[in-house]
Amino acid sequence: MCGIVGYIGKRDAYPILIKGLKRLEYRGYDSAGVALISNNQELNVYKTKGRVSDLENFVIQKDISGNIGIAHTRWATHGEPCSLNAHPHFSSSEKLALIHNGIIENYAVLKEKLQSKGYLFKSSTDTEVLVQLIEYIKISNNLDLLTAVQLALGEVIGAYAIAVLEKDHPNEIIAARKSSPLVVGIGQDEFFLASDATPIVEYTDKVVYLEDEEIALIRRDMDLKVVNLNNVEMTPEIKSVKLNLGQLEKGGYPHFMLKEITEQPDCIHDCMRGRINVEGSNVVLSAVIDHKERLLNAKRFIIVACGTSWHAGLIGKHLIESFCRIPVEVEYASEFRYRDPVIDSSDVVIAISQSGETADTLAAIELAKSRGAFIYGICNAIGSSIPRATHTGSYIHVGPEIGVASTKAFTGQVTVLTMLALTLAREKHSISEEEFLRIVKELNKVPEKMKEVLKLNDKIAELSKIFTYAHNFIYLGRGYSYPVALEGALKLKEISYIHAEGYPAAEMKHGPIALVDAEMPVVVIATQNGLYEKVLSNIQEIKARKGKVIALVTQGDTFISKIADYCIELPETIECLDPLIATVPLQLFAYHIAVCKGMDVDQPRNLAKSVTVE
Repeated sequence: MCGIVGYIGKRDAYPILIKGLKRLEYRGYDSAGVALISNNQELNVYKTKGRVSDLENFVIQKDISGNIGIAHTRWATHGEPCSLNAHPHFSSSEKLALIHNGIIENYAVLKEKLQSKGYLFKSSTDTEVLVQLIEYIKISNNLDLLTAVQLALGEVIGAYAIAVLEKDHPNEIIAARKSSPLVVGIGQDEFFLASDATPIVEYTDKVVYLEDEEIALIRRDMDLKVVNLNNVEMTPEIKSVKLNLGQLEKGGYPHFMLKEITEQPDCIHDCMRGRINVEGSNVVLSAVIDHKERLLNAKRFIIVACGTSWHAGLIGKHLIESFCRIPVEVEYASEFRYRDPVIDSSDVVIAISQSGETADTLAAIELAKSRGAFIYGICNAIGSSIPRATHTGSYIHVGPEIGVASTKAFTGQVTVLTMLALTLAREKHSISEEEFLRIVKELNKVPEKMKEVLKLNDKIAELSKIFTYAHNFIYLGRGYSYPVALEGALKLKEISYIHAEGYPAAEMKHGPIALVDAEMPVVVIATQNGLYEKVLSNIQEIKARKGKVIALVTQGDTFISKIADYCIELPETIECLDPLIATVPLQLFAYHIAVCKGMDVDQPRNLAKSVTVE
């Protein structure tokens, strides 16, 4: 959600900024812009609606010289997507240019105050209000830019990650954050700035993650200086970040989403590596070792998450309750944070987020911490805000996920939740050794079984052509497969824009069956498990009403294959591991339908990869 890039050094800034924006395209955006202090000491701002490629076309024949600049991709919050609302925003004098991620909640009050002082506004954004406020404070009090930024941010309510250029000081960038990520890359006589590390790793592996209400003074030929809003100097912690640049490229695939679906066997192997021994007889999570008593003595687990991560949390609830016999609640972080939940020091809150920056989940963490709960984070992005805010946790180690619709992060989250449940269960002696070993050994086989499923890609691509023009879908599953149905439906609507809903199969007759007719495709997860006969009955009910059934079945199934319209056969596994296998064909199905419809699979409309605002 929105992307920030900045550069100051001896190189030409523009090529670095544009390449950085392209690295951040996965975050979702609708306009792009750049501000540069040129070799002639002019502050030039260029911006346009559309893609980064549109910005590149827009600046042809324009002055893009200079060794310092900031750039932005915007995901609209205040004001429609258009060039006027795109960032960067000029101040009235056009001596300041600012880019901003986040939301200024009290922008209307601040705007009214500035209008009373004679300030005019060209855009509908909260961001223009902020840059005008900074200039007003700077001029009216005869202050330097850093002090003006500190005072302005002291008046702001909301979330922000900002970067500011000043025409009269062409050798510095001022950047600040609160509840929205910002990272400074430290190179040799140069600095980089970005929303996350992906645009930076090509140039340096040394980074500083700014904390809330910290301001970075980034100056040419000087050390990085970090202060807080009260001008107290902070000591920045320089960290090393490791990212494989190959993971940030498509590698010959037509879309990142297909690449990431295909990567899942290797990703799950990486997720388990070092945690499950070669013999498949033990699972070791360092977080459990370090905080064993706190976790084992928990009276209740509360899982907070959003979107796909919430679906993973539903599977985690099933796993932990089944193996550990501890009650688990799964909450939407956005709802959890705005009610008065009953939490105490005996609770463990598991916060799940791919990006580690999800605003609602971060707020839920802070609420739970304030009431004494112990926080366990499950994230993908190393060094992101949620790992830094939690007491402990586990990374899923699936590598950068560029496609907006999450795929490998979901299966990575489910894998970590499975290992966590197994580890706790063994420590609590709530699972037999025989059952523990059976599940761990089967978990080790999941990557190979995923590879078998991926061989069905061509068949699923052909099947998807039949349903390209469907207007609605129903997805059904029971037990562990119910969250998979929710996730399959979410993938389809995210990237194909077809309305789809997931339900527990038994709930179909309590309402959704009214929608079933010859025009309604129904996807049923019907692998052989303890509820197989129940799901078979549900399929018969659908067929009795002329519904079209696409069934995911276990290889060798002889019953459902006779009554379903279409079957996708999956390798057999243990019921609790079904989600890891059954999710893959649903991802492929959604992907191929979207491709057939000509959709932008990696960057679907209105969506953002990292939701850093409410």
